[in-house]
Amino acid sequence: MLGKSVSSKVAAKIGYTADESEFKNYAIVIVPSDFFAPDIYGSEQSLPQLPLKSWEETPFLFGEASQYEKNKTTVLKADLIASAYFLISRYEEYARKTVRDIHGRFPGKESLPYRAGFIDRPLVDDYGRLLRQMLRNKGFDAPDPPKEISKIFLTHDVDKISHFRNIRGFAGGVLRGLRHPKEAQVAFASFFGTLKNDPWYTFPYIFKINTSLQKALGTERCECVAFMGAGKGLRKEDLPFANLAHPDFKTVLKACKRHNYTIGLHTSYQAGITPEIIADEKHKLERGAKRKITYNRNHFLCSREPEDMLELIKAGITDDFTMSYADMAGFRLGTCRPVKWINPATRKVTNLKLHSLEIMDMSLSDKRYMFMNSHDAEMYCYQLADNVKNCNGELVLLWHNTSLEHTPRSYHRDLYKKFIKYLQPK
Repeated sequence: MLGKSVSSKVAAKIGYTADESEFKNYAIVIVPSDFFAPDIYGSEQSLPQLPLKSWEETPFLFGEASQYEKNKTTVLKADLIASAYFLISRYEEYARKTVRDIHGRFPGKESLPYRAGFIDRPLVDDYGRLLRQMLRNKGFDAPDPPKEISKIFLTHDVDKISHFRNIRGFAGGVLRGLRHPKEAQVAFASFFGTLKNDPWYTFPYIFKINTSLQKALGTERCECVAFMGAGKGLRKEDLPFANLAHPDFKTVLKACKRHNYTIGLHTSYQAGITPEIIADEKHKLERGAKRKITYNRNHFLCSREPEDMLELIKAGITDDFTMSYADMAGFRLGTCRPVKWINPATRKVTNLKLHSLEIMDMSLSDKRYMFMNSHDAEMYCYQLADNVKNCNGELVLLWHNTSLEHTPRSYHRDLYKKFIKYLQPK
């Protein structure tokens, strides 16, 4: 919460205790609420009540909006520790297990960050900023980190490599071509020609746009990731099945390798239902890609706990990039910094690193979700990026190759280009 700019020695000046005899050992004490009490944790009683209270114009979830001095110790009754834990562990999703959409996902519009009005704000990082200021007021070296985005992940889920290069897609294109002849022409050119003729083969455009930002920031601060599937589930949501032996897949994979893209696993929808198959899908992708896979993102952003997380760890996944509400762009984890997954059922911290996915293309435009026009989507993207910058956090973006098709029916190709330009160093 305090960030890397504060040493562990200085961070140790903050205590978390209700024992007044311990107060003298700290410069700042945060008094615990009853959130972690055994008879309350996990129950409906443990959930925050709206409207939330504020301390220093910053909402918090538990405790009281007051502080006082006891000798040389500042005692804060706003329980920032429980508040941060609630957000980064996604405790709400654990405590409200019956609240799910048709895909088994916790809806963003049901979440406390949305209902309380801070889905666009990395609140946990704001807690760190306030505590650093309190430490500085007491004479300790607790500088704020620089106001710059520490790292950008430009990620792309390759759900469908092409539109017309299978019988079903080709037939649909031809039928629609009865009313729109140009679509039939494109379908024929794609099906009987090469992958590069297909409108969903937008990778040359992706490589060009992304490389411009990588050159400006360097590969340490800008990493490009292509998430690819390797599963063959029983559900229609997994269609078309990933075929790692198909020449088109090999074409995309070779292109990604040439541009030094990280290859991540895009676990199938079926794996969200049967997480035991995650390891098998990972091994298949490793054989097809001929490289070790350590990144993951679940298809449909379906993330069921704790089963999914435990199976990801077991399979050797180190970093997960699923952490976004499908229906709401913003900060699902309450922070723009990567955090280690906490199993809320056991309260144990694991080595699986979770990365907050701040923006997914379809969250912005889909009628079922935010349904923003191009201008509002652009402004919201800039706002989220600026909030990440102010906290020295990392920004994770997801644009599908299919949404970057050159078509007047979608604004995403133009929006992505504008956004990448906005992220260039000024």
